[in-house]
Amino acid sequence: MDAEFWHSRWAENRIGFHLDDTNPVLEKYWPEVKPTREDTVLVPMCGKSVDLSWLAAKHNKVVGIELSEIAVRAFFAEHLYTPLVIPVGNGQSIYEFDEITIHCGDYFTANIDPVDIVYDRAALIAMPQSMRQSYTQKLLSMVKPGGRILLVTLDYPQHEMDGPPFSVVKDEIEALFDGCDIRHLARDDADESHPRRKRGLTRFAEEAWLITVAA
Repeated sequence: MDAEFWHSRWAENRIGFHLDDTNPVLEKYWPEVKPTREDTVLVPMCGKSVDLSWLAAKHNKVVGIELSEIAVRAFFAEHLYTPLVIPVGNGQSIYEFDEITIHCGDYFTANIDPVDIVYDRAALIAMPQSMRQSYTQKLLSMVKPGGRILLVTLDYPQHEMDGPPFSVVKDEIEALFDGCDIRHLARDDADESHPRRKRGLTRFAEEAWLITVAA
């Protein structure tokens, strides 16, 4: 689960986590974060997600963080955008085009001004348990007091399938975001026709959470 793991996934195009369309969970539950156009939105480990463009249509500034330069370049190329590229040292670069800014480099060393809202679909669940506390601490340091996080997680028997994506259950979310207001928005349990269930999982569910940082 080091940086080379993710570089290899992108280099080999093993990106089953990528969705070609806007995530239905984002579309359905975004109103729960009470967004305004002036709110700055952070998307950690954004890959080349089309969710960035969906958010940019609703907000003046959308900030992504992504380790893989392949993913960042692919996002702009696939949307026919020509970004301004600004090297900032330590192997990091900033790509800018209109409302969208992507910090290309290590999440843990990215220098991000505090944001109003975070959309985390595939970042926390990409982390093995040993890294989740560090991930969450870094994330909370980038959110303004009173900021909101729309978090998407998975719940399945971890011993039945190797991650990523990993299962992150309610008790762990409550521990990681201790001191925040945590509201469970939804749970979608997959039936036997779901690809993950066909691979042998006895259960597989996607969950959505609204987390509000203490003011």
